Amino acid sequence: MKALKIPEATITRLSIYSRFLKRLDKKGITTVSSGDIAEGVGVSPAQVRKDLAYFGEFGTRGVGYNVKDLIRYTVKILGLSDPWSLVMVGAGNLGSALVTYKEFKDRGFSIVGVFDNDLTKIGKRIADMEVLPLEELPKVVKESNVRIGIIAVPSKAAQDIADFMVKSGLEALLNFAPISLNVPDEIEVRNVDLSVKLEILTFNLALKEK
Repeated sequence: MKALKIPEATITRLSIYSRFLKRLDKKGITTVSSGDIAEGVGVSPAQVRKDLAYFGEFGTRGVGYNVKDLIRYTVKILGLSDPWSLVMVGAGNLGSALVTYKEFKDRGFSIVGVFDNDLTKIGKRIADMEVLPLEELPKVVKESNVRIGIIAVPSKAAQDIADFMVKSGLEALLNFAPISLNVPDEIEVRNVDLSVKLEILTFNLALKEK
């Protein structure tokens, strides 16, 4: 399997399928069809089958998929078989919300360090995490073998933070600042711009009114 040939939209849907399957498993459901998955997540059965086909043959024709097996397969494909440690820079309102975001832990992600350069925030606690000075980030990255960092700072500081994170050895960044980052080609970056998502909603609502 060559990951570069898999559309990113497929990976996104695979994550959604995986979470849906875990909800079914908690309900004691043992077998599921592509139609069941499609109805549960809002896509077509053909799309479910096409997405899964990128990674091999799953399930039995006319029977469906074993829920536990498909959970195991999707978790492995998504690289979630082992837990992932994360570090985050930014101890403001957004950073505080992310530290206590239960879905991270449920999916195998653990924030092992929160950092800031604001002296009024350093030393304070967010849940069970103490906010550390930014200069301690490289040490935590090395000691905890961290590969992913979260940027939750204002846009004016985001590029400098990204540069520091890359220099500290991080390989992937989840950026919540509304700015495009300039990083080396080998660094994975995903931007989460909440304003853009809201503007897509307002566009669609305005379109309905025309």
